[in-house]
Amino acid sequence: MYNACDLVSVEEQVMRIAMTKPLFAWECLEDHPSLRTIRRFLEAIPDGKLLDSLRRHRGRGRDDYPVESLWGVVALTVLLRHPSLEACLGELRRNEGLRRLIGIETESQAPNAWNISRFLEVLGREPHRGLLREMLGTIVRRMGGAIGDLGRDLAGDATGLSARVSRTVDGETDGLSEPSGGRKEYTDESGQVVRAVEWFGYKLHLLVDRKHEVALAYQVTAPGVADAAMIPALVEEAEGNLPAGRIRSLAYDKAADDEKTHEYLDGKRIRPVIENRSLWKGERERMLPGHDGRSNVVYDEAGTVYCYDKVSDPPVRHKMAYIGHEPKRRTLKYRCPAAHQGWRCPSGKRCNAGKKYGMTVRVKRQIDLRRFPPIPRATKQFGRLYKERTSVERVNARLKVFWGADDGNITGPTRFHAYVGTVMVVHAGLALLLAATARKDGPLGQMRLSPIAKALGEKSAQLKAG
Repeated sequence: MYNACDLVSVEEQVMRIAMTKPLFAWECLEDHPSLRTIRRFLEAIPDGKLLDSLRRHRGRGRDDYPVESLWGVVALTVLLRHPSLEACLGELRRNEGLRRLIGIETESQAPNAWNISRFLEVLGREPHRGLLREMLGTIVRRMGGAIGDLGRDLAGDATGLSARVSRTVDGETDGLSEPSGGRKEYTDESGQVVRAVEWFGYKLHLLVDRKHEVALAYQVTAPGVADAAMIPALVEEAEGNLPAGRIRSLAYDKAADDEKTHEYLDGKRIRPVIENRSLWKGERERMLPGHDGRSNVVYDEAGTVYCYDKVSDPPVRHKMAYIGHEPKRRTLKYRCPAAHQGWRCPSGKRCNAGKKYGMTVRVKRQIDLRRFPPIPRATKQFGRLYKERTSVERVNARLKVFWGADDGNITGPTRFHAYVGTVMVVHAGLALLLAATARKDGPLGQMRLSPIAKALGEKSAQLKAG
């Protein structure tokens, strides 16, 4: 944790991002956010509806600590990476400039730790919990309207978050489950468990943009909920936050490799980039449906199509050349590898006789959507897209390590969900700030706005109003 006492002296500093950096230059975030950056963040997040709802909930009760200030403390705890709410409150008592940003004029007006704890309890209940999620969606929709490829290619993953049970067993949880124990096992190719991770808390399911590393949808569940079971809810949320038809592909690890997931994504016309699970026992390959025993075309568990040179002794297996996906026919097209690549195969005369382009095989995807996705697993495109799935792991690391979603300091389900929702809002708000920040250009370091930054800045006031 840093000492933010110096924030006042650096108020006029701004983030300096080179024009050559990515649109979302996460590595350029300030280690010690200046007051200007904090002010810009607080102005950017669309918390109008949330604050109105909190005021209505308070009604005519005591207003010793305005909801704007209480919400500001929770948001600053995450934004400034404090290890606890108490640490942020201590910083606010020392730093007048920081205090005034959230409407606290004097040190004596700063709330106490129990005030923030009670506020978190309220923030984690409906409708406020839903309004936190709506804030994330509002920011994502604003960015998606200005950034044409945001949300086009997604990556998904789930990770464990530490939490504590409620202090009182009979406490109201607003329908949320208490934290519980979770375990995730990692196996080798033979199916043997080589590593196991255990935690006590919840599971966070994420969908992020693979290129920009921006979270577009999230769900918090009990640790025992399967990753694949949450994909429909995540995709529906992401679709609601993005322009219609924006999502093109979704990369996931083998935890999402089941028939229901592939059928769902196929119905949505989203191309799955999902590593397959090893389920065949004692089988190396199977005959492609529609071919009899005299045919030389087979496929393996990953859906890779092969042909056999039966003239050679022993027969030699070759991977067939993938030509492309035919959406209208719902087929994958393959050709004789020898004819396609220009080398001689002893079985060429038998297989390719009278065929200008050699033997052609069309595989109907409906045979097995798991085995035959629109992007076959054996292609370079699949390998490249699946490699980019590591973006979701980097986002997970930022949420857990950088912004404290996994600190385990929050007690009770309602407080925990409120805190995680705030972490997601801070992540999205900082993404908006990065995209809207002027860039340093040229040898003299002149700052200028990109077209995207201008588009985002024009409606910042509307975004704030929610």
